[in-house]
Amino acid sequence: MTKIEKQLEIEKKRLDSLKVPEELEDRLRNALHSAAPKNTNRRLTNWMIAVVCLFTILTIGYHFDALAYYSKKILGFDAVMSGTLQRLNEDGMGQIIEKKLVLEDGTELLINGIMTDANQLVMYYTLSNPNGLDQSEELFSPKSITGFLTNSEIESGTSIINEEKTEIKGTMSFEPVNPFAKKLTLHISQRLKHNQVKEDSVTFPFHPNKAMQTEIKQPIKKTVKVDKGTITFNKITASPTITVIEGRLNVENFDRVDLSLNGVELFANGKPIELLSSGSHSSLNGQKFELQYDALPDQVESLILNVQQFAGYERLDKEFSLNNMKEAPYLLNKKKLWMKKLSMTSEGVQITIVTEQDVMLDGVSVKTKNEMIPLNTTVNEVNKTLPDGTEGKERTLLFNTDSRPEALFIEGIHYMKSYGYEIDIPVDK
Repeated sequence: MTKIEKQLEIEKKRLDSLKVPEELEDRLRNALHSAAPKNTNRRLTNWMIAVVCLFTILTIGYHFDALAYYSKKILGFDAVMSGTLQRLNEDGMGQIIEKKLVLEDGTELLINGIMTDANQLVMYYTLSNPNGLDQSEELFSPKSITGFLTNSEIESGTSIINEEKTEIKGTMSFEPVNPFAKKLTLHISQRLKHNQVKEDSVTFPFHPNKAMQTEIKQPIKKTVKVDKGTITFNKITASPTITVIEGRLNVENFDRVDLSLNGVELFANGKPIELLSSGSHSSLNGQKFELQYDALPDQVESLILNVQQFAGYERLDKEFSLNNMKEAPYLLNKKKLWMKKLSMTSEGVQITIVTEQDVMLDGVSVKTKNEMIPLNTTVNEVNKTLPDGTEGKERTLLFNTDSRPEALFIEGIHYMKSYGYEIDIPVDK
């Protein structure tokens, strides 16, 4: 028996032991029936036939996992999947895991599957306990995923519990993992009685060849100027699950206005792409930020970043009389302020005000007959519905003085300002 014949015999036995998914047979049969017949007059020698057969067997054997993988979907998670993840799941773009871990209270954690690409790893999991899961959120806390050159922190998650409170279906999004890892380990914390914490983990296989390919990855390197500094957009990475834009902030009042980054819009082919999340963190090179948008359409003709709104600053240097407080709003240029109440207390002067949601006062003090008293602190901030139906916020300003003030002085305001900067991101067509 020749070496080729021996190899064929070995591969035949291995292939016979494999169990092919039932649905794969129908797919292959349909593909064969739809294929156009081909005629050839070329004759192959016995040696060439053996080589072709060996190559075919080796190829099928090597790619069998991928064939089985693409013929299945991660089932039971429609309620917690976004539209994009649902579409990818329908296309079979997940890796089935089915790995279990029993927690201390008897709850079973099942890792159903994962989806991976250059931007994130999405894990699909099930928590089940016939005795109930009312305390599940306290008992189970995912932390990170590790592996070869991998230490991915958890970024977000969502879940839904059934009516009987016995099963939770959820997803967890982690930082991307290294494509050379062959195994991954999920690390969790379990809260036990008497506030004790137990660290636990579960390891599962990872097939990098099943990771979805990046669609767009290129630099942007554009900087725009805002009132208190600059925003630099460094790069964009668009993968099948999400689109991530990274950059750097050098803005003095960035943290004075809530959700400043939410005013940065992304348009593909002239249509807006949904912003999923935004965040920033300090680093050695300054403050970095990340914007996560939904996946891009299959065919991208144009990409535009629009800094529609961002933290701005307006210098006012205005005094507002406290002797005859009116119900109508005071104008802070284009923004509004309502004076609700002035109280003299044992802790000093308290002035309750209401502003639009995005307004933060700067350089606030009260004017008495003899001096200017700077703001001591702000307390009791709550959301409030404004007369026009929009959301505002109410809070109380505290000043250390026993004298009744005559006026409220405001040096300036931080607010969401309209900029309308557009950045064209070139795409290959």
